[in-house]
Amino acid sequence: MPTETPSPRVNTSYVLDQLRRGLETSLRHSDPAIRARAAEKVERWCSVLEGMARGALSVGSRTPVEGVPAWVTLDVAHGGFATGQLLAGGPLEPYEQERLASLPNPEGATTERSRLNAWFLRDDGQRELSAALHSGCYRVRVPEEGALLTVTWLLGRGESERALELLETLAPLADRLRFYPAPDARPFSPSAVVRVQTVRTTVEQLDSVQLRPQIAKMNETLRVWNPLYDRAVELFLETVRGELPHLAVEGGELVRRPDGQGRVEGGWPCQSWPEGWHERARQLLRDYEAERLNHTLCGKPEHPKANFARLRGFLEQCVADARSLTGRDVGSIRKILASYVTRHGAPGSEQLRRVRDEQARMAAQPTGNELAMQVADRLRALPGDEGLSTLEVVSAPVGGHPIPPHLLEKVERSLEAPIDQLVERGVIGSGEVLATVLPQITSQVGAAGIEDPDLRRLYTAIYAAFRRRRSLLLLDLQHQVRFDELPWVEAIRPFRKSDLGARALARQTLEQVSTLALTSFPQTLLPNKLIQELYALAKGADLKLPLVEELAADIFMGTFSMKYLDAARSAARLLEGTLYARYYDVPTELLLELDDREKRWGKDTSPGFAELCTERAGAKQAGWSVARNGTIIEQAQILTTHNLAVLFEALGLAATLRPALPHLAELCFQWLVRQQSMKIDHWKARLQMVKNTAYAWRQMLFFLSLVERFALQEFLDWAREHVEEQDEAFVRRFEPVMAGLEWVSAGKTFDASGRGGPMGRARRFLGWSDGRHWLLEG
Repeated sequence: MPTETPSPRVNTSYVLDQLRRGLETSLRHSDPAIRARAAEKVERWCSVLEGMARGALSVGSRTPVEGVPAWVTLDVAHGGFATGQLLAGGPLEPYEQERLASLPNPEGATTERSRLNAWFLRDDGQRELSAALHSGCYRVRVPEEGALLTVTWLLGRGESERALELLETLAPLADRLRFYPAPDARPFSPSAVVRVQTVRTTVEQLDSVQLRPQIAKMNETLRVWNPLYDRAVELFLETVRGELPHLAVEGGELVRRPDGQGRVEGGWPCQSWPEGWHERARQLLRDYEAERLNHTLCGKPEHPKANFARLRGFLEQCVADARSLTGRDVGSIRKILASYVTRHGAPGSEQLRRVRDEQARMAAQPTGNELAMQVADRLRALPGDEGLSTLEVVSAPVGGHPIPPHLLEKVERSLEAPIDQLVERGVIGSGEVLATVLPQITSQVGAAGIEDPDLRRLYTAIYAAFRRRRSLLLLDLQHQVRFDELPWVEAIRPFRKSDLGARALARQTLEQVSTLALTSFPQTLLPNKLIQELYALAKGADLKLPLVEELAADIFMGTFSMKYLDAARSAARLLEGTLYARYYDVPTELLLELDDREKRWGKDTSPGFAELCTERAGAKQAGWSVARNGTIIEQAQILTTHNLAVLFEALGLAATLRPALPHLAELCFQWLVRQQSMKIDHWKARLQMVKNTAYAWRQMLFFLSLVERFALQEFLDWAREHVEEQDEAFVRRFEPVMAGLEWVSAGKTFDASGRGGPMGRARRFLGWSDGRHWLLEG
């Protein structure tokens, strides 16, 4: 029997830390938009904390909000903490208020929401929902907004009993939730292309772009303070008798006095006072004060040691009583004028004109935030909840000035294109982002078995909305709410046919998406959100794949469900005798023979698999810690290959991807070398880096295990050269990892401590360590 692991307890420390960070950002950040967003997060974390304190929130449960079924869409903060708010509830939206104003108060309706829900079940409301079903002129932002559309469709098909059963399920929450869709003038039309975000979201991001402080200060100096400085210099130069003051230059170099200061030549200022000089000086001082009221970004004009500030001080003294100037004062003015003339040129000179013209050109250029506003204005003319078919509408220059690349990158996130094209352009830059856009495709795959076009479109809209739900923090091996658990989805289950065409489409999409994820982001684990989509596609293809999620070490329950053992068996069949199996000392025979099952928390688990992972992690001693849990979870990932073997075996990817495997291994290696070479100061970030690079190393080994021997040798030669191109400190620190790969590739094995070679210098590279990781030493 496996060693009993104490059940983790969710406490308030994480919530309090998030609340503290949010408060600091909301109070101290320089960007008002970021402060506002942080303040919203603070409110959400306060709701979490209050709910936990009152016992109204059961963190770790599928139903954390008292009296609310699991299928209701919750507002979930970072880390999976429910705030207690229901996303289909809350204040009435404008379209609801407008509708409500035209309605009578029906009997039995206790709230404004219940009035609206009741109206949509009456004749007029049903006619409106029926028209929306046929036209597609509606939007489902959260899954609940598709419930009454489903009722309408069922009634239209004569399925009154199913419709009534569904209404009975919805009734207890009809006073709080929107079960009706948002109206829209444009039909909702599922597409074969995807986008990362809507036009409306991009507009919001562009609106939040602010001028960088350094640029703002520079522009203020060029537009406001330099002209005033020029006027002050000109005023004093008018008082000079003889040659203009300047710094002596010989052979292109300044001539310096014994004290190191530049030698000033030319006439002296304050020798004559042209007519009207004092009034013009007073006007300059008044102009400066007026400008200073409106322009406060740049502090240099007020700095007592800055030449402009000193010159203004002398101006004030001259205006009040020029006779109060001392010889030292006049000398200081002469030196300021000499420095100015030498550096910029005399007033009216070609040198000064060129300098000021160039500065004026720079100051006249639109700033980043000004260009962002222009691009946002272009986008505002387009439908906000859709994407862009092309970038041409917004990428044209503004007044001859091109749109900066960083702004175009923001706009690209709304570009609608096939997934592979967005990956190639870098718009989809990770498996996590891929997972967010994939429901736009998988929703259509899931709807392929529905004959009725209205229901097919509705199903697609509900599915896409459902996949936007944020996952809850769950304990006791509970699973997230599944799409089929939505009562209105269950109600239409009989009308979905799993025919051969739909299954073939699901399998084809599963192969394409898996291949795209593995070849685009070979160094990273498949994220849980993406695994959910792959699972849905596999189910549609009638494939029972034991796809496993990445487990959180801080809430690990000390056991594994049976699918982890099933996945490990798949890996054992595929990898027996390979480099991967030798490197990690995978007990393939034991895994293939292991067949135990035990009920825990109502789930089928494998105590033998949990015990094996615990033993391999060297964590047999009783106790509980995040690090200990992490070492056990990592062993489960090693034995299962975290879904790689399952996908390769079930979909035949080994044959499909074999030509690309050496390149994928190289990408993994290059990525982890870059990560390991980065200077990271924060210890948590360093720990995360080691874990991530160990995962990339494992993926690399998997790819190398399926290539021919000559390809492996070519990789080893290339990898050794690549390592030796790095700095000496990295080579010395990484040498045990590289030596370990070469040791096992030569047919050798590690000892029980994970070492090999002379003096045990070759080491097995793992990410988790119950103690300081040896790669972080020194």
